[in-house]
Amino acid sequence: MPHCPQPISLDKKFAEFGEFWSPKIVAQMNDYHLKIAKVKGDFIWHRHEETDEVFYVVSGELNIDFRVGVVALRAGEMIVVPKGIEHRPRASEECRILLIEPAGTVNTGDAAETHLDAGEGEWI
Repeated sequence: MPHCPQPISLDKKFAEFGEFWSPKIVAQMNDYHLKIAKVKGDFIWHRHEETDEVFYVVSGELNIDFRVGVVALRAGEMIVVPKGIEHRPRASEECRILLIEPAGTVNTGDAAETHLDAGEGEWI
């Protein structure tokens, strides 16, 4: 017998971890993962050749550098980074984000293995 879906508290999920740039999977919709991450400092330049990537800012401010300019996002704003476009997220202070991307997407995209590589992410 099917069960009734339950709400997911992002605040509670964010409270379960402290590390930066390490996306955690909180839900799956069809073939997509919804991931949360705490970010601070500069990430690495990378691209995802096979998929677009959604960044939604839950709290704080996030800048995404592109080779042609910078997009600044505040809480409540989002952006879709098209597949194949090189980008570098960064935040001067702690920022909390929600990512939407196909299951199996590695956070560092095409970049060489680095200490920031979180693989596909882990469920929390």
